[in-house]
Amino acid sequence: METQLVLEKWPGVVSTVIIGAKKEAGGSRGNTVTIGGQNSLPLLFKEGAIPHKPKIAFEIWDIAPQDWPEELISAYAGAINDPLAWAEKCVNEFKAELLCVKMQGTHPDFGNKTPESAAKFISLLLNKVKVPLIITGSGDDAKDNLILPACSEAARGQRCLLGCAVQDNYKTLVASVLADGHSIIAESPIDINIAKQLNILISDMGLNLERIVINPTIGALGYGLEYAYSIMERARLAALSGDKTLASPFICFIGQEAWKAKEARVSVEQGIIWESLTATSLIQSGADLLIMRHPCAAQQVNNYIEKLFKE
Repeated sequence: METQLVLEKWPGVVSTVIIGAKKEAGGSRGNTVTIGGQNSLPLLFKEGAIPHKPKIAFEIWDIAPQDWPEELISAYAGAINDPLAWAEKCVNEFKAELLCVKMQGTHPDFGNKTPESAAKFISLLLNKVKVPLIITGSGDDAKDNLILPACSEAARGQRCLLGCAVQDNYKTLVASVLADGHSIIAESPIDINIAKQLNILISDMGLNLERIVINPTIGALGYGLEYAYSIMERARLAALSGDKTLASPFICFIGQEAWKAKEARVSVEQGIIWESLTATSLIQSGADLLIMRHPCAAQQVNNYIEKLFKE
């Protein structure tokens, strides 16, 4: 007797989020990146539509990183000391479709750059490269409330993705995103209930749910990945079952977490493996946007994505 595969059909659909705006949409980007839009669990192509592949964004900073291992820094050679050259290398040499710039130099302990300085840097970066931008703060809430609105205004009309908004600090960023036409990253601490509540709070301020991307706060391979995986699965099941407040694409900061692991710092080869396996695991739990650091890891994961969608 031939075995019949049981296919599930879901009433819900994940929101589609577009990052970047070309000239005809009021921006100056050379391309746009679209994530989300699926009405099936990850990679179950026969059950529903999965219109957009997971996308990779290269992470850059506005200053040279002080805590990255030499194995990682060497991948960018001297370019890492000049953020604009770093960005150009990612786009021209590593073919990045999307950049995620962390405004680390604005942190009070790492340069304490002013909002004016941050806005000028974003303007220079937008002129230097033509790919869409994700812009994140330094992690200091008080300073980010000054920096991110300045960055948002400098990138007005470019349809960037800004973050991260958290439950105790989201109103200032939401107001800026609304005014300047961007989308927002909503960060929750591996908690599906907080993720849902934060999306509701943000939408209550007038930002459409279709302009929210969830950062579920992941762990790296061996460092809590399985817990993040299960939270993402639960959120995606809720979204596909019809809960629109959880029907947002996922962004995962892969490189940030993977290169914290002591195992990743043993050798460059092992670091690349750690980052690649963290990324490929989370793709299977529904990751839509992967923020990565090592270009070799990014290439391996991109090859993995292409193979999955080709087959």
